[in-house]
Amino acid sequence: QVQLVESGGGLVQAGGSLKLACAASGRTFTRDAAAWFRQAPGQEREFVAGVLWNSGRTIYADSVKGRFILSKDNTKKTLALQMNSLERDDTAVYYCAAGRLLVERTSNYDYWGQGTQVTVSS
Repeated sequence: QVQLVESGGGLVQAGGSLKLACAASGRTFTRDAAAWFRQAPGQEREFVAGVLWNSGRTIYADSVKGRFILSKDNTKKTLALQMNSLERDDTAVYYCAAGRLLVERTSNYDYWGQGTQVTVSS
């Protein structure tokens, strides 16, 4: 089992910044990839950014490239998502996830956190 706990969500004005954190525990060595997803009301869950724990290879969705930065701490088994230049379209519940492969499809990830709300106001 892998447990994931997100934190850091909140309300921010458009153009502002917010940093999310995800703490992983349990059998994390069984899952090579960790990622952030988000889900806005009435929409499907979508990939935001992901990383391989060992190599550090990181990928981003086009919609956040250049604005969001994913970082990790292998010792502490934590992920962070620094979100800059936030837009109203970034409003969503953000989830941390763990899976075997670094891919964008949701089905690859079998462990999920409870989510943290990010609201961007105009």
